Amino acid sequence: MIDRSALAERNRHLVAAFQTRSLKERVRGQMLQTIAALPIAQTEPGTGRILVIRPDHLGDMLLTIPALHALDAARPGRRIHALVGTWSAEVLAPIAAIDTVLTLAFPGFTRTDEPPDVLAPYLLAHKTARRLRRIGYDEAYILRRDHWWGALVAFLAGIPVRIGYDTIDVSPFLTHAHPDTRAHALIANLRLTQPIGSTVAPVGSIDYPIGDDGRMIAQALLRDRGVDPHSAYIVIHVGSGATVKNWDNEKWGGVANALAGGLDATVVLTGGARERADADHIARLLDGRGVVLAGETDLPVLAALVAEARIVLGADSGVLHLAAAVGTPTVALFGAADPDEFRPWGDPERQRVVISEIACRPCRILDWDGDDLAFHPCVRDITPRQVIDAAWRALHAPRRINPG
Repeated sequence: MIDRSALAERNRHLVAAFQTRSLKERVRGQMLQTIAALPIAQTEPGTGRILVIRPDHLGDMLLTIPALHALDAARPGRRIHALVGTWSAEVLAPIAAIDTVLTLAFPGFTRTDEPPDVLAPYLLAHKTARRLRRIGYDEAYILRRDHWWGALVAFLAGIPVRIGYDTIDVSPFLTHAHPDTRAHALIANLRLTQPIGSTVAPVGSIDYPIGDDGRMIAQALLRDRGVDPHSAYIVIHVGSGATVKNWDNEKWGGVANALAGGLDATVVLTGGARERADADHIARLLDGRGVVLAGETDLPVLAALVAEARIVLGADSGVLHLAAAVGTPTVALFGAADPDEFRPWGDPERQRVVISEIACRPCRILDWDGDDLAFHPCVRDITPRQVIDAAWRALHAPRRINPG
């Protein structure tokens, strides 16, 4: 077994190597600089439309919502269009600040195993820019710090005002580049919608809306499993979208049994279709107290389900952000990602974070492809006792009116 300090030092060296730009990335950077110098014709201002570009999945989209509301308030009378992944349209559907949701299968964000086509992202950028140019926008906001592809599209579309982060491959395409300073993602998104250097007003909660249809379907799913939807239940979300962030099924089983017994509650196991086998495994450890809904809930149903839960637990994932956004206490397990940037938003007494103490975290690297996962034990170092203790603290924390 490798010494812990030696392991942390090994991983720090690997992180430094990961952060060094490869030859392919340097060549791409030079090409992007060349494109940014081209005399692209700009569209005429005065369309009254603003474009927000965000390629990410559930959690990042939820942390963007306060910025969308702030943008709407700061630009009265303007129509805000959001260009998002096909996987995120549902997130913004109930958000009144958005007038139109445009969807796109953003390259690099599809979570598929298809081999990359080197030219495909650039051909899609050209096609997408032509589409956006026909609509016409006065401003574009690129709400991901490293999203050079979105900045490229906004530039090729001739949008006269382009706002984003001052990062190496993004800033050449911008007219207004904000400093890339570390902050919670929700705050960083808000800063981007305001003049550079201005102060961001406090945000207490996201307050994600829940629809009646989602609530009725969630209740029906529970009844079908023999669970009274008005009885006590907890939710454990299985999976996270990155293997390095996942916890052990046996540990989840121990936590679930302890909390279910203490609360006299059912354990509802959620996740995607890929997590169904893990959810079934955990359910078999629960002495008849577990029901599996992995792969059976869309976003409106999942929002309604977690809204009525006593508490939601899981590895760092979008569902933990969703639970916090509807006001439910959470316990989120963090390893590679930085909770200072990505913890569920809200009162930290109710939105609890558990981390390990290994010295190389947070490395902020979620794909250690080719390296043995045993060398990256940050999440798996967390003990069931830590999670159980955090859950009881979250459950007993008083709800504050303005926790921000």
